[in-house]
Amino acid sequence: MYRYQILIEYVGTPFVGWQIQKKGKSVQKLVQSTISKILKEKIKITGAGRTDKNVHSLGQSAHFDTKKKIINTKKFIYSLNFFLNKKLISILEIKKRNPSFHARYSAKERIYEYIILNRLASPSIDRNKVWHIRKKLDLKLMKKSAKMLLGKKDFKTFQASNCYSLTSVKTLKKINIKKRSEKIEFQFKSKSFLRNQVRSMVGCLIYVGEKKWNLKKFENVFKSRKRKLCAPPAPAHGLYLAKVIY
Repeated sequence: MYRYQILIEYVGTPFVGWQIQKKGKSVQKLVQSTISKILKEKIKITGAGRTDKNVHSLGQSAHFDTKKKIINTKKFIYSLNFFLNKKLISILEIKKRNPSFHARYSAKERIYEYIILNRLASPSIDRNKVWHIRKKLDLKLMKKSAKMLLGKKDFKTFQASNCYSLTSVKTLKKINIKKRSEKIEFQFKSKSFLRNQVRSMVGCLIYVGEKKWNLKKFENVFKSRKRKLCAPPAPAHGLYLAKVIY
């Protein structure tokens, strides 16, 4: 058997998410069935992590095993994308890996990005790819609040009720908040995240940026470990799985 890693870019809007579900189109199922068709054998792919409905990917990582050695990887990528591009999925890269490599468990860090469009006019080009907020946001206050989240902390406040992680304690290694013209870009780096953690953190930071909350209020909500006190999560369509680091 040969093991391969693939890097996948996709627009999450048409899908129920990454993971195969009983109903609806998933990215995993579509990529898996396309690889199976080309290799003419039943293939199962394993992703580095699940992305929910409407969440996009700049670099989802997955692996699969096959009986056949893929000789011409460029041709293989071209063949896959011939079928997948029309579904808003692109295979960016393929690498041969040793059998011990695992897309999920071998990952050392994951980077998620969230994009806000902060202007009066609604988006056209970026429709369903950013969170549009008309009210001017206070970047300095959001950056001050974000610093409270860095390090090994209990993120229970930001954990979705349908998250089955064994612990809500995670280590957030990096948070960057940058303004580029009319866009505000958030970047979060950690080995792993709770379900809805990033969207919930962004939702709370936006409350600070809109001055609905002051810094003390943000700190109290974070430390409360009570989901009901959390601001509404940011919409899924502004979230991107940017990179998985091994």
